[in-house]
Amino acid sequence: MSKEIIVGVDSDYATLTEAIASLPQNDEIYTIKIKPGSYYEKIELRRGNLVIEGMGNFPSEVELTYDDCARQDMPDGTKRGTFRSYSFFIDADNVTLRNLTISNTSGPESEAWQAIALYADGDNLTFENIRLIGHQDTLFTGPLPPKEIQPGGFIGPKQYDERINGRQMYKNCYICGNVDFIFGSATAYFDSCTIESVARAFKNKSESKNPSDEVQGYTCAPSTPEGQAYGYIFKNCDFISKDCPSRSVYLGRPWRDYAKSVYIDCSFGDHIMDEGFHDWNKELAREVSYFAVLNCYRPDGKAYCPTADFVKCLTDEDLNHYTVENAFKTR
Repeated sequence: MSKEIIVGVDSDYATLTEAIASLPQNDEIYTIKIKPGSYYEKIELRRGNLVIEGMGNFPSEVELTYDDCARQDMPDGTKRGTFRSYSFFIDADNVTLRNLTISNTSGPESEAWQAIALYADGDNLTFENIRLIGHQDTLFTGPLPPKEIQPGGFIGPKQYDERINGRQMYKNCYICGNVDFIFGSATAYFDSCTIESVARAFKNKSESKNPSDEVQGYTCAPSTPEGQAYGYIFKNCDFISKDCPSRSVYLGRPWRDYAKSVYIDCSFGDHIMDEGFHDWNKELAREVSYFAVLNCYRPDGKAYCPTADFVKCLTDEDLNHYTVENAFKTR
């Protein structure tokens, strides 16, 4: 039986950071419950065997929020960069988050650049009924790829750590953003989630002759390592948008060449392009990446299979390969 801690006014601790700091560094299982409210704190979790859950009736009633972003100046004159911009950082195994919101409120990508809400790196991580709010790079599913493309691109808490694949489950979650807002190398299963694309913010009209014709974003950018059996799996997910023009958003693109992302029984709004995926101008990725769909459809009920020539359309015989049990069988 887990030990319980309450966070909130007139409780064991006023902040989640204080509650985490109080935990003994052992294998005991703890549950931290958070009372309704907004908690402005940059959270770092490096201790596993932990459940963190909001006590509200809805996930929106408990919000963990911060506003760091990639473009901020650091004391040494460098920029903060993507991987120090997180609101909530997890570097642990066997962690479950339920019924709460994690947001990065630094602003649109045209002003803040990349700004991570949740940086999740570990094995057996479960997120249930969670809302993840951001613009560019909302959710990072670690680990990092082996090497950065530009020197200094991986500055952050895991820059020099061994890259270890983790398995992550996202169930009944809501995730929003615009550019590459789900990205990383983990094996991650998205079950019955709502993925919302929000329109990009242009600094001024000179950036585009017709902003409505611009690409409004990419829902994911996996960096699945070569040889890893699974990357991203989206099952029974709804891809929606309230403000992106028709055919203006790609489902994904390969952050690294061997990227994998599979979509089964998903609904794609009119904002999703017919092509579905972009190759990021990577010739090798067209040959070795793996983007595939099965039993997907448009809101009008018409079947949807992307027209990009490097995308696979699966058959019912492939279904068993993409069950949660098979995807999470081995690390």
